[in-house]
Amino acid sequence: MGFNQEQIKKIIPHRAPMLFVDEVIDMTPDNSIKAKFYISPQWDIFQGHFPGAPVLPGVFSVEAMAQTADILLLSIDRYTGKIPYFIGLNEVKFKKKIFPGDTIIIEAKICKENLEKAIVTCNAAAYVDDELATSGKVTLAMR
Repeated sequence: MGFNQEQIKKIIPHRAPMLFVDEVIDMTPDNSIKAKFYISPQWDIFQGHFPGAPVLPGVFSVEAMAQTADILLLSIDRYTGKIPYFIGLNEVKFKKKIFPGDTIIIEAKICKENLEKAIVTCNAAAYVDDELATSGKVTLAMR
């Protein structure tokens, strides 16, 4: 099961310039998702991070992981139409720099869910050329 960006916009509330998922490559509903996102060299952020040696700020890869988890969760009937609030981040590791022009592959898998409180934690990771760039646990409150 996959989605293009127009289909993604029907699922999550994010829009440019804060939409960090271009395509869902595969998804197993209520379990896991795999998506991709192209890092445009044209982004203004690269003028200041860092001049002459641009690199994607780590928080952008974390946001891409959270948005990928959002798509997975908002595709579950019990969360459809909710707003996913990013409420926690744990065990984050930055292993590889992400450069302008890279495409990241993002994976997320549900690892913990509190149905009563509608709070879900996902293991998530971003890869560049099959090499781990960023990983961590993202926690979302579905409201």
